[in-house]
Amino acid sequence: MTLLDFARGPAFQWSLIILVFGVLWRLLGALLLARRKDKSKPRDHNAIADGALTIATRSLPAHQFEKRIRFQHYTGYAWHIGLFVTVLFSAPHILFFKDVIGFGWPHLPNSVILIGAAVTLAILIAVTIRRATHPVMRLISNSDDYISLLMTIAPLVTGILAAAHVGFRYETMLAIHWLSVDALFVWFPFGKLIHAALIFPARFQAGAAYGRRGARA
Repeated sequence: MTLLDFARGPAFQWSLIILVFGVLWRLLGALLLARRKDKSKPRDHNAIADGALTIATRSLPAHQFEKRIRFQHYTGYAWHIGLFVTVLFSAPHILFFKDVIGFGWPHLPNSVILIGAAVTLAILIAVTIRRATHPVMRLISNSDDYISLLMTIAPLVTGILAAAHVGFRYETMLAIHWLSVDALFVWFPFGKLIHAALIFPARFQAGAAYGRRGARA
């Protein structure tokens, strides 16, 4: 068995199992958290509407803080969008999705994907440097923040190198890229990257709970 066979075979299968069960475990744990029963009389409200409104309003920062968090706000949206486009609209990725789910969709030109991946990588590196040098960000950051950033950066770096045929021979770089994705899958449920699965349920829950009290989350 070659390194590439291992990376996209047993390593990928086990990392995917850990990802799926880990995310389900975290979601189930959040749902089953012990809560005291709210015995107060609820205000007239629609829990679904209140939850959906909070998801929408919390996707943008409060105007009071906009000036102070502008960098995090715009770079955060930029690299998430760049990563989304790179993962979902790269031709090799679409072929992989087609093998897994049975259908594919149109892809973007390789040059566009490479530029998008490079811009996303540059933003993530800038975010990492800022986190390490900004006096406040440095104080509130821990190893989880840096490991999560590294786990996100690694597939981008290895993917760009593999696509550009730079570094080791193509099969080796592709195997390293696969292994970096496998590592990301394993880390995802246990680090701060899990926010991607929890953010909207948490916001919905907060909006519904505060709406019951006649307040906005």
